Amino acid sequence: MTDQTPVPAPTAALVDDLAAALASLGTPAEARALLADLCTPAEVRSLAERWHVARLLDAGERTYREIHDATGVSTTTIVRVARFLRQEGNRGYRLLLDRAGAVAR
Repeated sequence: MTDQTPVPAPTAALVDDLAAALASLGTPAEARALLADLCTPAEVRSLAERWHVARLLDAGERTYREIHDATGVSTTTIVRVARFLRQEGNRGYRLLLDRAGAVAR
């Protein structure tokens, strides 16, 4: 957990434990099963929308407004995803987008 807002130690340990569990998933079916158990349907939808927005932003072919019109995702969420994709130090979106691109090639 680098380049992030500090998380209280007990919470950081819980997040680290969850991150390790996520890293152990081996297939999309396993990930989908965990998401279904861990999150409400609305939370899963929100996560899926953010991932979709990240992919659209990374493609660079649409404006924020066009992404909003195509997806229904709020422009506030689109801006937030764009900020994390391009400016924040976590680099999680970038890592997965790069991996997804490598798989698609």
